[in-house]
Amino acid sequence: MDFLQLPERIIDNSSTKPVCRSKHEEDSPKATEDFQTPADFGRIYSKDLLPALGGEEATKGFLQELVNILVGYVFKSSQRSSKVLDFHHPHQLKEGLEGFSLDLPDHPETLEQILVDCRDTLKYGVKTGHPRFFNQLSSGLDVIGLAGEWLTSTANTNMFTYEVSPVFILMEEVLLRKMQSIVGWSEDEGDGIFCPGGSISNMYSILVARYHFYPDVKTKGLGAAPQLVLFTSEHSHYSVKKSAAVLGMGSDSVLVVTCDERGKMIPAELESSIITAKAKGLVPFYVNATAGTTVYGAFDPLSAIADVCQRHSLWLHVDAAWGGGLLMSKRHRAKLQGIERAWSVTWNPHKMMGVPLQCSAILVKNKGLLQECNQLGAEYLFQSDKHYDVSYDTGDKTIQCGRHVDAFKLWLMWKAKGSEGFGSQVNKCLENAEYLYNQLQRRTDFKLVLQSKPEHSNVCFWYIPQSVRSLPAGPDRNTKLQQVAPQIKARMMEQGTIMIGYQPLGSNVNFFRCVFSNPATQQEDIDFLLEEIARLGHDL
Repeated sequence: MDFLQLPERIIDNSSTKPVCRSKHEEDSPKATEDFQTPADFGRIYSKDLLPALGGEEATKGFLQELVNILVGYVFKSSQRSSKVLDFHHPHQLKEGLEGFSLDLPDHPETLEQILVDCRDTLKYGVKTGHPRFFNQLSSGLDVIGLAGEWLTSTANTNMFTYEVSPVFILMEEVLLRKMQSIVGWSEDEGDGIFCPGGSISNMYSILVARYHFYPDVKTKGLGAAPQLVLFTSEHSHYSVKKSAAVLGMGSDSVLVVTCDERGKMIPAELESSIITAKAKGLVPFYVNATAGTTVYGAFDPLSAIADVCQRHSLWLHVDAAWGGGLLMSKRHRAKLQGIERAWSVTWNPHKMMGVPLQCSAILVKNKGLLQECNQLGAEYLFQSDKHYDVSYDTGDKTIQCGRHVDAFKLWLMWKAKGSEGFGSQVNKCLENAEYLYNQLQRRTDFKLVLQSKPEHSNVCFWYIPQSVRSLPAGPDRNTKLQQVAPQIKARMMEQGTIMIGYQPLGSNVNFFRCVFSNPATQQEDIDFLLEEIARLGHDL
């Protein structure tokens, strides 16, 4: 069934069709009676579904039709003949297309319309699981992870106390201990929590570091601390500056450290910046090192940075949101050598490990510090006289109250793949990056931004149309080249054949950044990527 077409039994009001059953069930008259599903969703509303009295059959039929749409979408996402996206401008979607309207009604609509809306929402979105979607660090569509997300939503519980989320709380503990062990911390070390994304995980690291050195800030505010500064590389994620702003220190408190040509922080520059800040009367307290930068995929030299932090008694955080997945690979984990010396680590399994969004963890070496930093002991949730071990009421470790279950889908995928399966997946993605790098080296119509082999799965390059190739290096050439990637990106989105990101960085004008995190991508997709970019841009 094409997911773009409604299943026949949604629009066929003349018949009632049974759902799929086992042979035993088919032989049972009772089963046939029980498994009949209503065909006429045009006369059924949400009020007819559970918990409505007698709503079992309508609920079953509706969910089965929804699953048909979702499974059709999953199938379509894996087909190279399908588009990555069916692009429409915002005003087109807002005005409504083919019966798809974003407007909210005063009166309820039928389940038939609800199913149409579900179908169209997928139709006009982006297939991030498509093997030719290279646009973001998180891509792919893992079926086990998808099953985990479905189950999580079905359970619809909250991660603040053991009493309402006993199994998920224990699964989170098992996962965090496993991840801490992989980082290299001992069994008696380590704490953590799953957060709504890497930016929040990074913010936790700054929050906890500040509390560690200046605990009175929690109750007395910023006046209880001196003029604090923290350090991060010029290629680090913007969430470090945003976190400093949110935490009241101001984005100017973030001092940016120079990187080498590959995008790695230079340890000597870090130490020089620390000494200079101290001489100005500022108080350094925290260093953010990046394991897998967003654009170049660079790994800061963690051991050398840890030495600097140790000499100056600074908190070392490693933002491994993008690069943490390489810890699962025996072949590539050495790129994160020294991470075990970090005081905290951000790791996003929803990136290189392919877990459905969102799934991010903040790991903290000092056990109990998260709790001390964030605990307020709301008595309606965190009573001390409960009949079970209240150390499993983890909600007071966080700045949130309600917290989504992000752990189960990762736990389920780990059971399905094993650590080795994740390692093989990471290896495949980096092999794809090396293949693209080798192909680009052979072509005259493309130019690599970095001449060295990629460390991660990021590969950055320019497409050089014929009109630009003959121009001498200089401002005129750069002005023309700056316009090439945006124009090609616009054409590819209109045609929907592939998606890849672009950006300028430093003195480099707009270039394409291809990232591999989808295990469905094959070498044929990489070949198609290059040929399609050349086709779309040859006349520029």
